[in-house]
Amino acid sequence: MGKKNLNVTKKKIVSAAWKLFYEQGYENTTIDEIVDESMTSRGSFYHYFDGKDALLSSLSYLFDEKYEELSENMDWSLNTFDILMYINRELFEMVENTISVDLLAQLYSSQVITNGEKHLLDHNRVYYKLLRKIAMEGQARGELTKEISVNEIVKEYALCERALLYDWCLCNGEYSVKNYSEKMLPLFLKHIKK
Repeated sequence: MGKKNLNVTKKKIVSAAWKLFYEQGYENTTIDEIVDESMTSRGSFYHYFDGKDALLSSLSYLFDEKYEELSENMDWSLNTFDILMYINRELFEMVENTISVDLLAQLYSSQVITNGEKHLLDHNRVYYKLLRKIAMEGQARGELTKEISVNEIVKEYALCERALLYDWCLCNGEYSVKNYSEKMLPLFLKHIKK
């Protein structure tokens, strides 16, 4: 089986798992249901994951799928700052509509206590590559300040997004994180505008 087929299989498992987690809850979802929903096999599941808990860190893959989709469909002629606000709005809308607060909280807590790989901080993710591209283009077009490095802009943006999601989890999702972010993110990041 080629590498592309392996990635497709893994994505199918991750997508199916998160769909089921959202619909029936993490605790109520079995590995057999994930295998059935993904139309894969138990062997494929265990090839990629040690168990259901290992899927918690895979949420970053689901986010990256969204970022790939956004990148392909994005209007790159928009102002760079508006592009950043657009990708944030689209991701947070996806979070509100497809990921439960409890699961997101579990992801954050697993990333804090793990001694292993911290998927959310992996700078080889689509997320970080896209943010670097946006920041570099923004500086080249004179829309973002050059007083801050591209890596620092990316770090600050990611930090703000994580902070907003973390607060949303702490508040048990009692407000729209998408709407709140539309007000707060521009305030947090106004210093990166030129």
